[in-house]
Amino acid sequence: MSECKLDHSQEDVKSKYESIAAFLSEDMKLLFNQFFEKEHTQDILNHVFHLLKKYDLATEEEQANRNNRLYLVLKNV
Repeated sequence: MSECKLDHSQEDVKSKYESIAAFLSEDMKLLFNQFFEKEHTQDILNHVFHLLKKYDLATEEEQANRNNRLYLVLKNV
């Protein structure tokens, strides 16, 4: 994933999540529901946004990698 200089709002992240939610597991969706109930740092929002960006176009291997990284973030915020 390339570096992006834009800061993404919680609404940006939520919109991106909603656009790819059909590709995520039910337990990840539960973690995202909890994630959106809290405030997060700009770094976390940007990181999660970019893990979700073009998720549906990623290979299965890349999706698995992103899932692992998402679980790390979502379970520790």
